[in-house]
Amino acid sequence: MFRKIMAPVDLAHAARLSRALQVTADLADRYRAEVCFVAVTAPAPGPLARNPEEFAARLEEFAQAEAARHGYRASSHSMVSHDPAVDLDDTLLRARKETGADLVVMASHVPGIADFLLPSHGGRMASHAGVSVMVVREE
Repeated sequence: MFRKIMAPVDLAHAARLSRALQVTADLADRYRAEVCFVAVTAPAPGPLARNPEEFAARLEEFAQAEAARHGYRASSHSMVSHDPAVDLDDTLLRARKETGADLVVMASHVPGIADFLLPSHGGRMASHAGVSVMVVREE
């Protein structure tokens, strides 16, 4: 049913993604699908990497560690955005097309008051991705 699962991750908060990562692993096993981990970085140095190439290497390490832990095929797709906070939704939608994923599994936070004013990343992805999107609420 699904061949390629896109799993957006925030490497700075990877420890908080346990439920979404487990759901991704379960679906990859069930459908024998490849998982493509996607992350967005700025071109400037940040807390995770000095440059986009170093960030891409860290994302690939994360992807291969998850693949080894759960036993599925994995790849990574690093995206560069001049302002990830502003461009995140559009960048993730572009990544979905570039990776050819036919399912997106992404984490979401527990909704708060701001979510009534601004749409969530998962909601935007579900509305515009053109493929199935599973939003997993992290507690």
